[in-house]
Amino acid sequence: MSDLFSGVGYLFRGLGWVARHPLLWLFGLIPAVIVLLVYGTALGTLAWNLDEVSGWLTPFADDWSEGLRKATRVVAGLALFGASLFLAMITFTACTLLVGDPFYESISTKVEDSQGGAPPEPDVPLMTQIKRAVTDAALLGLVALGFAVVFFVCGFLPLVGQTVVPAVAALVSGYFLAGELISVALERRGVLRKERFALMKRNKMLVVGLGVATVVVFLIPLGAVLAMPGAVAAGTLLVRERLAAGEGGPSGAQHAAGPYGAGQNGLGQYAPGQHAPGPYGAGPQAGGLYGGPPAHG
Repeated sequence: MSDLFSGVGYLFRGLGWVARHPLLWLFGLIPAVIVLLVYGTALGTLAWNLDEVSGWLTPFADDWSEGLRKATRVVAGLALFGASLFLAMITFTACTLLVGDPFYESISTKVEDSQGGAPPEPDVPLMTQIKRAVTDAALLGLVALGFAVVFFVCGFLPLVGQTVVPAVAALVSGYFLAGELISVALERRGVLRKERFALMKRNKMLVVGLGVATVVVFLIPLGAVLAMPGAVAAGTLLVRERLAAGEGGPSGAQHAAGPYGAGQNGLGQYAPGQHAPGPYGAGPQAGGLYGGPPAHG
């Protein structure tokens, strides 16, 4: 549970960081506003026509009594709009990061610089980066659509559909949303989609804590726009301090000897035959901590 609350704390730290850098915060609002206008238009259109859409989805209720028919279509409308909101919440971050990649990459780099320095950018062609981003967004959209359909169907269950299902949807959306927020800093370290989800699985509570807190903020009117730069900053801090450093090892500029730190890969792990620095330096002679005899002098 401490990891869960730590994940929540990272969101507040990210929001605090952008509050101290107002120009970067304004800079990060631009792509979020663009995507919000598109999503807001789509959700607004759905809400305006929800009665008609609910009737189209429940033709089996046409011959029912008026009270039962209306109740069924109200439940159908709520389930449909809730599933659509879930889908929008998960894909909003991915689409915003896709549209505003240069904006959020800059913010993430500034966050790392303020904490001691960012690792060097991977030498990846621009078209490859764009292809990865589009592929990741498309796969996330498919996964989100699958969950949205499940939650829509479960929304018809009495009581459960109006209590348990929204809570589970918040957890699921938070998990995937946090995965998008940490992707910027992890890709800078060469950690791509498959490795990213393996890393998230090993740190579920941290990820869920950040994600669910962000979901709650995003549900506030205009929260998704105003908090997006801070959420990216939060994801960067989480990666730097807890995820990319492996099992609590350091991360960042102090390992500038290699792409991900001296002798380390993107997850802070040392290759076979290499050792972490000890109190007397690096290697097996560092105080006898890694299998060698104690150092003297």
